[in-house]
Amino acid sequence: MTYKKEIIRSMKLISKNKKSIFIGQSVAVPGNLLFPSLKDVPKNQKLELPIFEETQMGIAIGLALNGFLPISCYPRFDFFILSLNQTVNHIDKLNQISSNEFNPFVIIRVMVGSKKPVNAGIQHTMDYSKELRQMLKYIDVIQLKDSKEVYRSYNKVLKEKKNTVFVEYNL
Repeated sequence: MTYKKEIIRSMKLISKNKKSIFIGQSVAVPGNLLFPSLKDVPKNQKLELPIFEETQMGIAIGLALNGFLPISCYPRFDFFILSLNQTVNHIDKLNQISSNEFNPFVIIRVMVGSKKPVNAGIQHTMDYSKELRQMLKYIDVIQLKDSKEVYRSYNKVLKEKKNTVFVEYNL
């Protein structure tokens, strides 16, 4: 299957969990490449948000603490950076700083913008996977560079319930 089809299949798999909720920009309305990847996700499992990346991650943490499975979607890695306070200082360490009282499970999707056929520009096409790995102590960062990795990786994380940042390419 193509990369895009594997992403769509993975999102459909996640949506089978009735507690899953997909949040971010263009999850419920068209506007970027994330929207088509959620075509098989029921509308009632999508929460369209304005552009406020740090608040979006805070909402995801709050949803997870209340029994939901949030999938926090960022259409560009470049702007996911704005959520790093909540990601690095909160969700990454919440289990440890709460003495194992809180262990929220959040799936984070970030996309690296394509440079072909049209280059979206330097602030829309960067991949900060290496740097993110250096900042995170307990959250995995998985780069999905091959379509064969996509479904298997999402399925594994669902079973393990481990906070993970999925880095996606060229939808």
